[in-house]
Amino acid sequence: MDQMKRFAVYYAPPAGDFWDRASHWLGWDAARGQPVAPPDLGLDAAAITRDPRKYGFHGTIKPPFRLADGVDLAALQGAMADLCARLAPVELPGLRLKNLDGFLALVPDGDAATLRTLAAAVVEGLDPLRAPLTADEIARRRPERLSLRQRELLYRWGYPFVMEEFRFHLTLTDRLAGEQAAKAATALEAHFAPLLPRPIRVADLCLFGEAMDGRFHLLHRYTLSG
Repeated sequence: MDQMKRFAVYYAPPAGDFWDRASHWLGWDAARGQPVAPPDLGLDAAAITRDPRKYGFHGTIKPPFRLADGVDLAALQGAMADLCARLAPVELPGLRLKNLDGFLALVPDGDAATLRTLAAAVVEGLDPLRAPLTADEIARRRPERLSLRQRELLYRWGYPFVMEEFRFHLTLTDRLAGEQAAKAATALEAHFAPLLPRPIRVADLCLFGEAMDGRFHLLHRYTLSG
């Protein structure tokens, strides 16, 4: 835990049944920093959650970034604490399961404008601590496939899907084919429906760190107290 390659600011549900059920589905509990056994839903969870598993259950607020030269974890933690002390909690009507271009995720069920505003403030507020993207990092984002505005956001903020392009979601699967996606959606709808918060209150933000093995860990929660 002493060395982290990158950091990110995520929404993560508080400890409880919702967090536990989602973490078990993905096979990784980022709060405990350990693998967990997936539930038996008639699906090969390990085979269809490879990408989201390493991140843990989360909704991205500020995407993963490297620290700028001269910036250490203590400085990042201080900036997070100061920022969250100025930002107010937000509330969404709820969450629903949706197929997002092939992968399944939980998305806001209703207007998410207040969360978009919150995310923009975090992206901007912490940007001075972010190292510039390298040429390889830019290439991995496939800028030729992005819109003009998304490329502008990538070069300015280090990620193409921020500000007005931000779409909050909590990823549950890899990209799946049609029949496989339909089967997984039916199983996950039943699995999560009893626990989906309604409304959902974003009362804190979490600092996550990417360990040297590529797994993300929940490092600290910061209360939104503005």
